[in-house]
Amino acid sequence: MKYTIAVVPGDGIGPEVIGEAVSVLRAVGDRFGHDFTFNTVLAGGAAIDAFGECLPASTLEACKAADAVLLGAVGGPKWDHVPGPQRPERALLGLRKELGLYANLRPAMIFEELADASPLKPDILKGGLDILIVRELTGGIYFGEHVTEDLTDELRTINNYPETAVIHAYDVEKYADFEIERIARTAFDLAAKRSGRVTSVDKANVLDTSRLWRRTVEAVAKDYPDVTLDHMYVDNAAMQLIRDPKHFDVIVTSNMFGDILSDEASQITGSIGMLPSASLADGNFGMYEPVHGSAPDIAGTGKANPIATILSAAMMLRYTFGLAAEADAIEAAVRSFLAAGYRTPDIAGKDTDSDKITGTQETGSIIREFI
Repeated sequence: MKYTIAVVPGDGIGPEVIGEAVSVLRAVGDRFGHDFTFNTVLAGGAAIDAFGECLPASTLEACKAADAVLLGAVGGPKWDHVPGPQRPERALLGLRKELGLYANLRPAMIFEELADASPLKPDILKGGLDILIVRELTGGIYFGEHVTEDLTDELRTINNYPETAVIHAYDVEKYADFEIERIARTAFDLAAKRSGRVTSVDKANVLDTSRLWRRTVEAVAKDYPDVTLDHMYVDNAAMQLIRDPKHFDVIVTSNMFGDILSDEASQITGSIGMLPSASLADGNFGMYEPVHGSAPDIAGTGKANPIATILSAAMMLRYTFGLAAEADAIEAAVRSFLAAGYRTPDIAGKDTDSDKITGTQETGSIIREFI
């Protein structure tokens, strides 16, 4: 089979970890008889340097023409001076919106060999941990109206305000029922293939959007009688992720709540460099990227952990291309890498044999050998 992948290396360590993921995909292609074509394009800071904008039209066109997108990471202090609309991170929002990527899947799992890296007590993690957070990605407060206004003169005239500036700011959270319905169906479909449990996280005791969220999720749940649904306020969910993370199988939640909870869940695992993510549109199209950022402080040192990006490539094989055996092969190779005692610097413990601490390229090479 032939597949076209748009590759967006991005900034910082992005090109380094993307390089290893691409090499792993080539190894998978060799083993299983697939032809992967990689079309490399720019977004983020690299695109600002080359084109003066964070998301060039040519990049967007290449991504739309591909079967899937593999992204590294964007941003860094080099571009702190860039105005808001063209900041590197805006490229991500643009890609998500223009590609219709409304469902963000972020697994939080404990690899047995890395359980000691978790900040949680061993008895809480006994038996492993496997949570999938399904975050709505193209609605909510991030895409609502954002306003900052100076009301000094108006308020002074109307209300006899003192001779001081009065600045007001507000951000609008807005959801339509169809946006909630489609992300809920994604969560229920995934839960039906896992342990059959969905926890919907909202703030329905305060927010109208959350009350609509809860009603819509409950309506969708009627179509999935074999999946158990429970609701949880976001503040309680944040506590329960620490206190009782095994309560969760699939979490479905809004854009902002999902952003916060998925970062919390990634820290529970103790190894953010190991965590992949997928952003899916209707059908099979998706964009795949590691959870970690561009880490400019270690760019070029060879210390970056490419495993999250490699596992993101495995998610691409599974969710977009429907290649379960190939995805399994990558995931098994990563487990073999860990079982053999290899560690990248970010996950190496004080007792790790120095001969087993591997850099970016060596990590990719060993994983390819296991494949």
